[in-house]
Amino acid sequence: MTSTGDMTGTGFDLARLLAERGGERHELHTRHLNHQLPRMLHTIGFDKIYERAEGAYFYDADGNDYLDMLAGFGVMGLGRHHPVVRKALHDVLDASLADLTRFDCPPLPGLLAERLLAHSPHLDRVFFGNSGTEAVETALKFSRYVTGRPRVLYCSHAFHGLTVGSLSVNGEAGFRDGFAPLLPDTAVPLGDLAALEAELVRGDVAALVVEPIQGKGVHEAPRGYLRAAQELLHRHGALLIADEVQTGLGRTGDFYAYQHEDGVEPDLVCVAKALSGGYVPVGATLGKDWIFKKVYSSMDRVLVHSASFGSNAQAMAAGLAVLSVIEDEQVVAGARAAGELLKTRLTVLKDRYELLHDVRGRGLMIGIEFGRPSSLKLRSRWAMLQAARKGLFAQMVVVPLLQKHRILTQVSGDRLEVIKLIPPLIIGEREVERFLEAFTEVMDDAHSGGGLIWDFGRILVKQAMAAR
Repeated sequence: MTSTGDMTGTGFDLARLLAERGGERHELHTRHLNHQLPRMLHTIGFDKIYERAEGAYFYDADGNDYLDMLAGFGVMGLGRHHPVVRKALHDVLDASLADLTRFDCPPLPGLLAERLLAHSPHLDRVFFGNSGTEAVETALKFSRYVTGRPRVLYCSHAFHGLTVGSLSVNGEAGFRDGFAPLLPDTAVPLGDLAALEAELVRGDVAALVVEPIQGKGVHEAPRGYLRAAQELLHRHGALLIADEVQTGLGRTGDFYAYQHEDGVEPDLVCVAKALSGGYVPVGATLGKDWIFKKVYSSMDRVLVHSASFGSNAQAMAAGLAVLSVIEDEQVVAGARAAGELLKTRLTVLKDRYELLHDVRGRGLMIGIEFGRPSSLKLRSRWAMLQAARKGLFAQMVVVPLLQKHRILTQVSGDRLEVIKLIPPLIIGEREVERFLEAFTEVMDDAHSGGGLIWDFGRILVKQAMAAR
């Protein structure tokens, strides 16, 4: 009989399991998981098999490298398998800590909260959950409780998560359809202070939740909007919630995106994604002292909001390691410099390519928007794509970037002609140059009126028409 401390006789061998059955990945997903995922990957030519990853690169079985300009939708802020984070996780596992007893105060959550709050002036306390959507759910619950009001405002085209509460403040109808009834929430246009005040005067608004830079389409809040919105909210007894799940921890060239504007002091801030180090899911809701003290107002309410796996030792160790790397390796400054170089070089291309309409964003969160060309030949091709399905041209760009140039990107949202670049924050001039060279070649091909890009466009048009 095998003892508890010796698992060598259990017969489980992860390396052998992957070697024997790793090739079944698409079939397993089709049979047991979301069956549309492998179908989608095959349709757009993204059904690659990556054997390993390191830093900002994937590698296939032949040793070819693929530049990652997607970072797992922002999760891989430090790239993949950063040695400091890896060591922290090995260390915490080897320590055999008495974790999640529920009736003690382990040091790691307090230490991570302390270090996170050091980057977060005007915020005092932290709740740790497991994801970005959970961080948003926490902020929604806290704001409704402390204000005694039911309604939360959000901005049009926002994305805050897909659980029911965060879905209620999601600005994309495609995600919301079929899941009603949701919470009593209302959309206001990003940057429209008059629309915000019109809702606030009704007296039932608990908070406004806002991404300083929206992930869908990469739209930045107008200069001065966040501070003015904050003043309006406080005047009407409501709170400001900053969703920094994707924009936080250096993504935009400051630790938080709201810090680009002076005088903005959110009441609650949501972070996740990059805090995980790409290993252990973690979300955090930071808030002001009075909010936490009102929610947890007595010993009877000590567990009124909690998470079974929140504050687990592995997640806390990963978060501490991530913040240490961000500080020690000056990741925020590096992301700002790389982002400025990438955005500047892309902006210059607007005069060269009529299909390239806008380049926007901050730091390493950049949106590349395509639009209707001026020349007759390209206009007819553009009209064909738009008639079949909006967003096809952007998809036509990301496919050759992967297939021909081994660069992973993706469109910023359904039916958007926008590619969002959110690479690992550790990229430098070499990666910027590689992307620019590939992007320029793809755009040259698109503007020549022929080539593989338009051949693939015809395939996408047929598929879009067949799906109707």
